[in-house]
Amino acid sequence: MTFMQALATQRWDDHRYYHHSRINQSLHLVSALTFLTAYVMVFVNPLVAVMLGWLVAMPTRQAGHFFFEPKGYDEANQATHEYKEDVKVGYNLHRKVVLLTIWALLPVGVIASPTLGGLLQRHTGVYTFAYNVSILWLALSVAALLFRAAQLWYLFDVQTAVVWLTKILTDPFHDVLLYGKSPLYLLRGERFDPIVGNEPPASRATSVA
Repeated sequence: MTFMQALATQRWDDHRYYHHSRINQSLHLVSALTFLTAYVMVFVNPLVAVMLGWLVAMPTRQAGHFFFEPKGYDEANQATHEYKEDVKVGYNLHRKVVLLTIWALLPVGVIASPTLGGLLQRHTGVYTFAYNVSILWLALSVAALLFRAAQLWYLFDVQTAVVWLTKILTDPFHDVLLYGKSPLYLLRGERFDPIVGNEPPASRATSVA
């Protein structure tokens, strides 16, 4: 496949496998809008950008997957939850638990060791504490992306890794277009997307959410 075909495949598999719930889709819309705001704030106030990403965008995004997305057999795609978790290119629920655990423990680490062995300047108040935490959370973001990309490079090929990185970074733009009307459908009483699984399957069952 070409790069764009591979990107379209990952996006379609992501949607059809992991975004059946209109609540999940609506939360992804909130997350996407927050991430887009964070993208802008990076050039204005990086601290605010990181806090928006990790305290608003990520929790709303992952809550949809953990609490609202069906975990039973997927009749539309003829796939079990276990199968979908196994073929997911990016962070499946197990990997997300590990990532979110590290995220939650980093502020505790700053409290226990304010300089983290000399890596940080000792915080002197709430703002400097938040600043130090934001540095660690930003580093975690970069490390998580590069680590999984390196794994995909090793397991598959360079294109798979680069396509995944591209998808992750552009997901906020794509999610706004894809899930912009999901809250309206939800208000009408539509709990699940009736279109998911009804289109021809993609050529590969690989994706990320």
